[in-house]
Order: sequence, then C-alpha cells, then structure tokens
Amino acid sequence: MLQTPILVPETADGRAADTPQDWLARHGSDAPVLLSCPAALSARHTRFRREFPGEVTYAVKANPDAEVIAQLAAEGMRAFDVASPAEMALVRGLVPEAVLHYHNPVRSRGEIRAGIAAGVASWSVDDLAELDKLVAEGVGPEAEIAVRLKLPVAGAAYDFGSKFGATPDLAEALLRRAAALGFRVSMTFHVGTQCVDPVAWTVYITACADLARAAGVRLARLNVGGGFPSGRTGLEPTLAPIFEAIARAHRAFDGAPALVCEPGRALVADSMAYAVRIKARRGAALYLSDGIYGGLSECPSIGVPRVDLVTHEARDGAGLAPFTLFGPTCDSLDRLPGETLLPGCAQEGDWLLFRSAGAYLVGVTTCFNGYGTYERGRVSRLWTEPSRPLG
Repeated sequence: MLQTPILVPETADGRAADTPQDWLARHGSDAPVLLSCPAALSARHTRFRREFPGEVTYAVKANPDAEVIAQLAAEGMRAFDVASPAEMALVRGLVPEAVLHYHNPVRSRGEIRAGIAAGVASWSVDDLAELDKLVAEGVGPEAEIAVRLKLPVAGAAYDFGSKFGATPDLAEALLRRAAALGFRVSMTFHVGTQCVDPVAWTVYITACADLARAAGVRLARLNVGGGFPSGRTGLEPTLAPIFEAIARAHRAFDGAPALVCEPGRALVADSMAYAVRIKARRGAALYLSDGIYGGLSECPSIGVPRVDLVTHEARDGAGLAPFTLFGPTCDSLDRLPGETLLPGCAQEGDWLLFRSAGAYLVGVTTCFNGYGTYERGRVSRLWTEPSRPLG
C-alpha cells in the first residue's frame, strides 16, 4: 500500500488544485477539518442505483448531515431509514415527501406514536411483544411490517445480531402473526458492518426464502439492509460480486419480492476525509489534535483506515515507520489501536489525512476535555492518485 508524504501539487499557472492537500495548505488553524467531496458522493450513489438490483435507500444514522441528505434526495433518493424521532424530523424537514423506514426494532410507545405522526411506511420487528405494541399504538394494516432475521454469519467487522434480529423459529412465528393481522409482510436483515463476503448475503436471502415458504407467506419486499463495504484501505470497495450474489439468491423465492437495500457507510464514507494535525512528536509517538472522543471514535471498534501524511515541504527520511497515535485529551485511553505505518519524517505541524471519514463522524463526536470540534471544507476531488479513485 502506497504510504508516502503527499506534497501540495500546483497547476501550470501556480494555482493549487482543489484537493484536501491544497485546502490544508491554505488552512490557518490547528482545528481538525472534515473535507467533503459532493462529486464522490454522487458517483457512489449513481453506482448503487445503477448496479443494485432493486431500490436504494439511505440509512440516516451513518451521516445525518443536511447537505448529504439534500444531495441524495436531489439525485433521486426517495426513501430513508430513520432510527429515531429526531431523524424522522430531520428528513421530513429536508425532504417532505420522503418515504420513511423505521427499522430500529426496539421502540418506546412514545417513539411509535411519533413514527405514526411522521407517516412511517415500514416498521421492522424482531419480537412478538414489539409487534403487539405496534398494533396497540395504532399502526394500521396499510403499513409494512419487516421481520428482521439474524443468523450466525461471518464476514463483517462486527456483528449486529448480538443486539437485533429474530432467530429463524421466531422469525417464522412473526411472519405468521403479521400476516394474520393483515399487514403487508416483508423481511429484512443486516449482515454486519463492513462486510466483504458475498456469501453472507446469499445465506441470509436463502434463509428468508425458506422461512417465507414455511410460514406460507408471500413477501411484499426483501430489504437486504446495509453492511456494504467502504474503501477504508484506500482502494475502491468491491461491490459488484455482492450485488451479483444478491441477484442470484433472490431467484430462490417463490414469487420474488421487490428488493431494497439501505446502505449508509458504503454510500457516504468515501466522500469525505478527515484531516488531523500533529501537535507533537515524541519518538515513535504522535500526539494529534483529535482522537477517539472526537472524529476518530470508530477506530477502536473497526480499526484505523488508510492514513496519509500531508506535508508541504520535501524531506529526507520518508521510509515507513510504525507510530503510536494519541488523541489530545487528558486520558490515556485516547489512543488509536495498534501502530500506524507512516513516513518516518512526520513532524509537528504536519497533517494526517484519514480516509473514508464520511460515516459515523458527523453526529457521533463528543466535546470531552474541550476537544472534538472541527471545521468543514469542500473539495472537488479527494485524492491525487488517479489509479485509485474513491468516487
């Protein structure tokens, strides 16, 4: 993997091109910077709509940024997965005509009433008591009930099944119960975050087909959830084999239901990069202007993405070396996991550019110890290596 310092490029007339490196060259603050590239978001959205064999929706929790939601809606996104009344209000305020899927399967009665008021069209369930709660609070038969299945499937960075989802026996019972109540019955699942194995989707879809058949229910739709990978390593994520596996497995149904997906990370992550300044170097340790309580909060759970050193001067000693990366707070836990390979010439004042930063940064950061705030910028392209675009 290429890991060399990135120098600020200049055009023939001396103007810097509009990349993160160029933006940082003009940045006069030590504050971290979240740089967004609308063209990269548009390219990934277009790819999903072109290649996924069904409807594409957006999981708002991945990035609740108003500009992201508005851009997706302007480009044809008509449905959004919302996990709370606050997300419902956000989407309704930006896209009044949006279709809302409330696929967080555990809700208070107040949240159910808020969902009804917001016009939620699809509700996931993974428990009989939760289904009864929906009925008791007035969710009518015009709504879609999506039974959420969980299976012991490997291939993801971490598993969602420990918190959500019904076992196959319970899922079959939920299908029968929802159908008996007159609902429009569907199924959904989530293979797990950053899943790269197409077999995971195949196993889930085949199981859904078998359960629908056993329950005597014809599904209206099959929502294959999220979990699609982003380009955290710096390479374009491999999505085509996953889409192909979904299409093949879908044919196992008797009367195939309409397909839906609800990506979050895979849509938005690679359209943003996060620049964090080096405050100090102490041997093989770098102290940064942000850490795990801020924009780098995901690193302890799914690892450090590709990181590039951005320096604005040529230096010797650019060979790779392992560094420990510490955040700025007065907490020894504020440390990125493992060691990160970076050019050995890294020094105070340089920037570290973290890729794939568009997911689970906006809306997740804290202000512990007075840190965690960041500035925003916009660039026309994110990376300088033409052989490995992330858009």
